[in-house]
Parts: sequence; structure tokens; C-alpha cells
Amino acid sequence: MAMSGGKDDGAPMMDMNTTPLIDVMLVLLIMFIITIPVATHSIDIDLPVATPPTNEPPPIDPVKNKVVLTADEKILWNGTQIDSATLTNSLQATTRMTPEPELQFQPEPEASYELSAQVLQVIKAAEVTKFGFVGNEQFATFGK
Repeated sequence: MAMSGGKDDGAPMMDMNTTPLIDVMLVLLIMFIITIPVATHSIDIDLPVATPPTNEPPPIDPVKNKVVLTADEKILWNGTQIDSATLTNSLQATTRMTPEPELQFQPEPEASYELSAQVLQVIKAAEVTKFGFVGNEQFATFGK
């Protein structure tokens, strides 16, 4: 980087010092980058809160129902193909059971994101309290 100390004739240097301006611009750029919100598409799901352990024996495991979404746009309830209305009815029936069965959600790697979002909205609307994602390890190498 070259520096100029002015001319040898003793005249004052007439060039503007741009270093402070560049510093201010860099600080503003960093501030804008930090404050820009990240564009994300998400579905809010209220997951159950963990309860502290008690000295009581653990309850007997309830029946576990599994919802699988296939690559060819099918919804499987414990291995049987169902439609969205039947899924809603089944979920409402399970929420009335005591104890409520656990619902496991497992989309296949090539399953439609749109179908996954729709099914998650149905599950949320049914107010299922025992819900879990299973089979996420299959996505660890997907797309690599």
C-alpha cells in the first residue's frame, strides 16, 4: 500500500482521507448482514414438556401408532393406507383414549414436503400430546 506525504514544495495535501469513511461503511455492512432475518419456512409444533422423574414405577407403554408418508403421496396408518379425513378421525379417536397412544411420524426420504406439511398441520389440529419423529437417521446421508 503506497502512502503519500504530500509534495516536496511544502503545499498542503489536498486529498481527502477516506479511511474513516471506509471503516464506517464496513461497520454498517456488518450491522446490516447481522440484522437481516434468515428466510426460513417452518411449521410450529408444540412438543410436550418433559416432566421431572418420580419414584413411581413407569406406566405400561401404550399402543404406538405410526404415520408413514410414502414417495407416491400415500399416508400409511400402522401400515394401512388411509386418506386425510380418516387420519383426522383416527387422531381424534386416539386423543380420547386413556392413556393416549404415542404417535410416531416417519416420512420416507422422497416423500413430498407439501404432504408432510399438510399431515403435520392435521396432527397439530388434532391436539396430539404424545408425538415423536422417528427414522430421522435415514436422512443423515440423503442428498450427499
